[in-house]
Amino acid sequence: MSTRVGNWLDERIGWRGIWQTIFLRKIPKVNWSFTLGSASLFVASIQVFTGILLTLYYVPTPDHAYDSVQYITTQIAGGWFIRGIHHWGASAMVVLVFLHMLRVIFYGAYKFPREVTWLTGVVLLIVVIGFGFTGYLLPWDQKAFWATTVGTRIAGTPPLIGDWILIVVRGSEELSAITLARFYGVHVWVLPTALIILILIHLYLVIRLGISAIPSREE
Repeated sequence: MSTRVGNWLDERIGWRGIWQTIFLRKIPKVNWSFTLGSASLFVASIQVFTGILLTLYYVPTPDHAYDSVQYITTQIAGGWFIRGIHHWGASAMVVLVFLHMLRVIFYGAYKFPREVTWLTGVVLLIVVIGFGFTGYLLPWDQKAFWATTVGTRIAGTPPLIGDWILIVVRGSEELSAITLARFYGVHVWVLPTALIILILIHLYLVIRLGISAIPSREE
């Protein structure tokens, strides 16, 4: 029965060819450092899942943000665990993506014909850092408030356009409810959309071009 269903689907969508292209493609002999990209994708998936669970209880307003985080941590069954995974997963994701890019540089995997793959990876690193920056404010405690105050002030240092950038980032001259709502919207809508699109492009390029082998002594 399963074979007949598989054949029926294969005749219409060609899933066997897709499976072979993605999972059965030839891979050169590599070492453990080549798993950093897969590890980054795994952690990103966990971040998306735990982030969705947190949004079910989090309230992005100055009056309720801190209380909702405390409620998640102390009152919801397993809430402390979900929040802990999301919190430490953010740090792990930055470290893994950074190490992944170091491996690419060390082995020269950014060279022809993988320049576009490298560029999408650089943008992915920026998106990951953006996640960390916008997510840091969401607990709305003293540490998050003043750290974001300093971080956004740095964004406002460029001459001529600094004040404009600061207002765009904060939504006003000072941190306010608009800033919290803006960071929350970017954190749960803008950056995840960019992350998913970039990951799909990145994976397509990796499958299309393959991964680079470890350079030999002659290279």
